[in-house]
Amino acid sequence: MRLLAAALTFALFASPAAAETLYVHAGRLVDPLAGTAAPEQLVRIVDGKIAAVTAWTAPPTDGPVLDWSGYTVLPGLIDLHTHLADGFGQTDDPAEALKHSEGETALKGAEAARIVLRSGFTTVRDVGAYRGLSDVTLRDAIAKGWVEGPRMVVAGAYITKPGGGGAVTGAPKGTVIPEVFRLGEARNPAEARAKVRYLVGHGADLIKIIATGAVLAVGSEPGALELDEPTIKAACDQAKALGTYCIAHAHGAAGVKAAIRAGARSIEHASLIDDEGIALAKARGVWLDMDIYNGDWIEEFGTKAGWPAEYLRKNRETTDVQRDGFRKAVAAGVKLSFGTDAGVYPYGLGGRQFAYMVRFGMTPAQAIRAATSDAAVVLGMEREVGQVAPGFAGDLVAVEGDPLADVRVLEQVAGVVKGGKVVGR
Repeated sequence: MRLLAAALTFALFASPAAAETLYVHAGRLVDPLAGTAAPEQLVRIVDGKIAAVTAWTAPPTDGPVLDWSGYTVLPGLIDLHTHLADGFGQTDDPAEALKHSEGETALKGAEAARIVLRSGFTTVRDVGAYRGLSDVTLRDAIAKGWVEGPRMVVAGAYITKPGGGGAVTGAPKGTVIPEVFRLGEARNPAEARAKVRYLVGHGADLIKIIATGAVLAVGSEPGALELDEPTIKAACDQAKALGTYCIAHAHGAAGVKAAIRAGARSIEHASLIDDEGIALAKARGVWLDMDIYNGDWIEEFGTKAGWPAEYLRKNRETTDVQRDGFRKAVAAGVKLSFGTDAGVYPYGLGGRQFAYMVRFGMTPAQAIRAATSDAAVVLGMEREVGQVAPGFAGDLVAVEGDPLADVRVLEQVAGVVKGGKVVGR
């Protein structure tokens, strides 16, 4: 994130309470619900929440003013598919997670969180960590102000079959995988329910189910159903009984449909979705969260870095098909959200997905809405984040240019405010 020259103009403070007030002078302010931008607006943030949005007239005198008059301002962005807590990101070693201590993982997770926040994403849904519950620790550290990062909603671990797409695979023969990396392993409905109770009881906000095989896992095929529908349903039903919800990693068409029928709120990846799956998602009101950028990163960087041939093959078999499915889903009016799989590509590059969403069928306004107000609905936080309106969190990003005309300007933000605090100051 570039530093803004002369960003803050400080006024005299009338009382100690004024220290909790921040004004933002926006040159243009985007309303993601309307898909429009209003010129010369003043946003007043008090105690971390937006108190008022009015036309700019003159500088207020009861608090500091953040001068973003030369920028377009949007609500803080939301990424619904990240892996910050793992910290080290994707490498050529499928068993990378085993190489690092708990402390190393925590420190790298903190670094990832800082990078992602400064790239404009003020809220994320972290959808699984190999080292179980490390995401809970990172979420709580950010909430306490110990670590700089986005607001996090976390899954705790993966509900996966042993050796499946959410397991640590590819370790040398004879390696004993510690229990902390197997917290979500389940073979049947009873075990799935027990794992859901354990994860929610230990701080998980939602449940992530690995319904099909994975691209970036050894011995796991994306099109193969790895948990049967009764097991997926048992996990989703248990999550609902505990006051939360489940999402499903599902590449294959059969897995997508099984997860929708079982009650998943969103389908992650949906790479091989067929027409029946698209129709079913629309009929059931299920969100598709499709990471259509990172296939290019895997192909380009993974090839140069010597990633396993199995990874590269599966990526090639799913990338273009996934984008075709995305285009069909947009045309069909299916609900689509913004999720990137941050960690597969380097942290901080999530803004690159906007251009892909536009290339494959969305308008810039639709892509922005997917990463703001629509993403907030998926989280169940539609009255808290995703809009610049009274009562919402004081989360803002500034960009040069007009993202409603050229969505690529979101790839490089000029400034970030999270909860009324200027990030990086």
